[in-house]
Amino acid sequence: MDRGHVDSARARQALRHVAARSRGPALGPDLRITLNFHPDRLTGGLPILQALAQAGVYHSQFVTGTSNGGLTAHPGGDRRRWESRIFGGAYDDADPRDRPVYGGLNFRRQVVGAAPRFGSSHFRLTGDALARTTFCYPDSAAEPADFGVAAGMSLIALAEADEQDALNDYIEAQVHGGVLLAAHLEALVLDESYRGTPVEAAARLLPCPVEWHPGYRLSVAQLREHADYRGQEYVELGARIAQNGRIDPRIIGDAARTGRHELQDLKMVWHTLARFGAPEGAGTAYAPGGHTPGVSTPSA
Repeated sequence: MDRGHVDSARARQALRHVAARSRGPALGPDLRITLNFHPDRLTGGLPILQALAQAGVYHSQFVTGTSNGGLTAHPGGDRRRWESRIFGGAYDDADPRDRPVYGGLNFRRQVVGAAPRFGSSHFRLTGDALARTTFCYPDSAAEPADFGVAAGMSLIALAEADEQDALNDYIEAQVHGGVLLAAHLEALVLDESYRGTPVEAAARLLPCPVEWHPGYRLSVAQLREHADYRGQEYVELGARIAQNGRIDPRIIGDAARTGRHELQDLKMVWHTLARFGAPEGAGTAYAPGGHTPGVSTPSA
């Protein structure tokens, strides 16, 4: 498949369906879609980066059976129902490998990617992915009524005006036509905590550049200040797995692979770290004066 080319009739049908429900100015070509994930987790018994290197393709949870959000991609599951509604039935009887891949539109230009709720690291897609991506706000799990495509994007204004929690105010992106590691990635951006680890070694074997962001971290004392965010039990779990009085993504990943902790519980620890331990540059980066970078008004 050529870069940016959609050769699936189902994907074209889905794009047309969402485009008919979209409005607003066109996206500027400088914006990027990111796929946030935890790079030290296992999938099918393999470290996820090793599995990606072998497959050469980034798949959705319909193929992998794993997710950093809700795991509902199964017959009768919510993900199938949401996709049927959003894409007008285009994928109702599709092979799992033909379904879209989920990420976020990084309209805020965050160094940690568009949707850190789903992981400390991310793949940044090339700009040509914009033309084969559909968007919604809020997340598809919330049964959204507002949609967008690259040629018509009103969702940035909606997201900026919404008073959502910082982990929930991403614009969801559904990338159609596949994500090939050798053709569709600008970079893999890793959290600083993975330097010198097997994650970095595995990342160097992928067919894309490796970049870094400054990294998430919280001291145990800071963690305890936010017990009301996800709950005291998760603060205590974070304190138990902490190393040298702090937590970071690598430490949470190490705990996940021991098998001694519920992954859903560790996800709550990650949410607290992601919400309150983000590095500088993880917040919004809008210019003053009301201009939204990355959005261009179509010429008459």
